[in-house]
Amino acid sequence: EALAVIRTYGSRAWDAKLREFLAAGVTLAARYRQLRELAKIPIEVAAGTTIRLTPGGQNELVRAILEEFAPRFTPGARAIYVGDTGEKWAYFDERHLAELGVTVEEHGKMPDVVLHFEEKSWLVLVEAVTSHGPVSPKRMAELKELFVNSSAGLVFVTAFLDRPGLFRYLAEIAWETEVWIAQDPDHMIHFNGQRFLGPY
Repeated sequence: EALAVIRTYGSRAWDAKLREFLAAGVTLAARYRQLRELAKIPIEVAAGTTIRLTPGGQNELVRAILEEFAPRFTPGARAIYVGDTGEKWAYFDERHLAELGVTVEEHGKMPDVVLHFEEKSWLVLVEAVTSHGPVSPKRMAELKELFVNSSAGLVFVTAFLDRPGLFRYLAEIAWETEVWIAQDPDHMIHFNGQRFLGPY
């Protein structure tokens, strides 16, 4: 199409062909943008607030955290931050986080999902692991430093899609943290020493 327009350069048809080509180009760009939007993963993060994550990467796991983990283990929790592999800050309730005493300037240090479980006064920090590591001792120290002023207690969770993902990173997971596997959504693995020792 572009070549056909270029061939009219210098002729009387040039202006009309160029206008037609540019108009069609805008339409095509809009169509591609719309297709990209349709491919995104819709997630409701709050009543009446839906975000759309770019497909691929860890975003399917992020959706599982919000739709499967949160209702089971932090029912009624408020999403404060949701990262997106494509757009980084997919959702951020900066004001609510500030009300808890935390201000954040650098996205790269944030966990993939931050939930405020108001009922227990917990700030649940979730790392979604598909290619990057879990809440290791080093990562736990970084998160403690980032959220040091939080008035809510910190809960550290590493989320995996399946058990093979867990096995790959098992040796790196820090004590005093939790592990959740999307494949088995009703269960949690506690790396918490004696806290849960005792008969059921």
